[in-house]
Amino acid sequence: MRDSQLLKGFITDLQTYPDHKLREIPSDGGWSLGQMYQHLIEVSLEYLENAEACSKAAADPDLEKSEGGKALFERGGFPPIKIKLPDLPGNTPSNNRSKQELLQGFLEVEKRMERQEKKASKTNPACKQRHGGFGWLNAAEWYVLVDMHLRHHLRQKKEIEQKIGL
Repeated sequence: MRDSQLLKGFITDLQTYPDHKLREIPSDGGWSLGQMYQHLIEVSLEYLENAEACSKAAADPDLEKSEGGKALFERGGFPPIKIKLPDLPGNTPSNNRSKQELLQGFLEVEKRMERQEKKASKTNPACKQRHGGFGWLNAAEWYVLVDMHLRHHLRQKKEIEQKIGL
């Protein structure tokens, strides 16, 4: 149901980065590797919490995905474009996490994904939680969304690595 190598790849790469490179902002702006990793941790945990919440939600088969959500799941992932979040305080991840803190965050994501893997597929698909852009998703969809989101950031990771000389 998920690509366990994807998460392990992020963890392996994180362990190879020199500490000072994690906080380095590319000269043309954008996020540091540390900020991208922090974003991935926060969003992954949020998605997994929503998958868990589905198991406690009332079933309502009339709740649907938005058009964007339908397109995302039909495509099997995010389109290969940059998505710029509005410049709001909550949209800028911390750039002061240590490598150890980021690693612990990713290990927590991994642990929760393992716990949620079987549970998500057994949760009634009519029990859903709302995503702000994709509409109503069931537990299995929230779970898959974690991998989709990680894959979406692979290109950004490579781009940042190039810009900071890794």
